[in-house]
Amino acid sequence: MSKDPDEWTTGDEPMTPSQASYLKTLCEQAGDDRSYAEDLSKAEASKRIDALRTELKL
Repeated sequence: MSKDPDEWTTGDEPMTPSQASYLKTLCEQAGDDRSYAEDLSKAEASKRIDALRTELKL
């Protein structure tokens, strides 16, 4: 079971390049450019990735 992103000790750090790339790809697939922002934290990026994966049924 994964730990809640809000409980990550590094959750407030900027998202990783891998997260940024994956999130951008998911946003393009979903036609949702509002979910992507360069200044997201690791935790927020993870939550948005999870939401988009659910939306896209991935």
